[in-house]
Amino acid sequence: MTTRILPAVGDIDAARSVTTLLSQLPDAEPAAPVTDSTQLIDTLARLAGEALDDLPEVVLVHERIGPVPALELIREVSLRFPAIGVVLITADVTPGLFSSAMESGARGVITLPLSYEELASRVQSAAQWAVGVRRHLTTGNDVFTGPGGTVVTVSGAKGGVGATVTAVQIALASQKSGRTVALVDMDLQTGDIGSYLDVQFRRSIVDLSTITDISPRVLSDAVFSHGTGLALLLAPNEGESAEEVSDRSARQIVSALRSRYEIVVIDCGSQLQGASAAAIEMADTALLVTTPDVIAVRGAKRVVRMWERLQIRKAEDTITLVNRFIRSTEIQPQLIEKITGTTTASTAVPANFKELQAVVDAGRLHELDSKSTVKQALWALAGELGIVKVPEKEKNGAKSIAKFKNDRGSIGRRRDRDARNRQTT
Repeated sequence: MTTRILPAVGDIDAARSVTTLLSQLPDAEPAAPVTDSTQLIDTLARLAGEALDDLPEVVLVHERIGPVPALELIREVSLRFPAIGVVLITADVTPGLFSSAMESGARGVITLPLSYEELASRVQSAAQWAVGVRRHLTTGNDVFTGPGGTVVTVSGAKGGVGATVTAVQIALASQKSGRTVALVDMDLQTGDIGSYLDVQFRRSIVDLSTITDISPRVLSDAVFSHGTGLALLLAPNEGESAEEVSDRSARQIVSALRSRYEIVVIDCGSQLQGASAAAIEMADTALLVTTPDVIAVRGAKRVVRMWERLQIRKAEDTITLVNRFIRSTEIQPQLIEKITGTTTASTAVPANFKELQAVVDAGRLHELDSKSTVKQALWALAGELGIVKVPEKEKNGAKSIAKFKNDRGSIGRRRDRDARNRQTT
């Protein structure tokens, strides 16, 4: 049997040493090393999206991989891709490190400097375990979920631009289409999702922050099942409790949610903390909400540059939503796209707070009228982000997902409208 091996090694010299030894293993098919944690997760997600058989049997994680620490990365790979045997390469051979690696999901530990015998033994053991798991998944009733659910984070360029309203409405749109959806309030000090949806619940995300192994039962105890069908994981009532949610616990929480729900929408607010930074880094889609005014656009640019400096997310991998848009405004989506370096969503949300005021004041945002242009625009955005389920009869292109992309509420980019006008002329 051929064993496919994917090394995750950031250091060039270490990668060369690992690759050289792997090439000497019998029946081994080593892939080119990936250099950081993001590249590793993206590569595995792409392969899992194609077929289970395309995943490597073994992943080797070097202790100096970054930006996510090695043990955190092993935990995420184990949760998202349970049919892969993960092996840690480290110079620390203490019992404490070995125990931590096993708790994170590693199938073995290889000590530095590398030796051929130990490498061959650990790789063979991890590969045999992976083959056994895949055989069980193939013949049993369990279904391999591949990369898990889709994570969408919603952040504000500054306070008050509409990030929470956006997060709630796109989550509702996704749930209404038939998806299982978790809505997470990771604006840990000032989160208001509970107020917007008239929810009072004694548990919050803090209750999961100290748990190292978040089982489905533990997760369900911390989640509030809303009448709309959304699963809500709320921010703590006491803002000072935010310090208890570290970036490490945030990664574990997001991974646990991803493994159970098809869509995970996370409201990250406008203040960057360790937990929200981890969520944004892990997200499949990072949405940045701004309004078309100078202060907010400057804030959006500042946020994007900070994400890049901290290696959280690149500007080109961020989608900017223009909220409270007026056609006559001087600051158009194209200009915002140019200033921030991000991709601007084709859907812009019109300025019509009167539609929202009654339901916001009553804490009944989920009861916003379907005729609301704001709701129609935000549900159109959910369709644009690809988080609504398309009916089978519409997948062949016979119909568009019109009920989620109603033009009455959305405002397209001016250049798109100009192109259509020229074509009509």
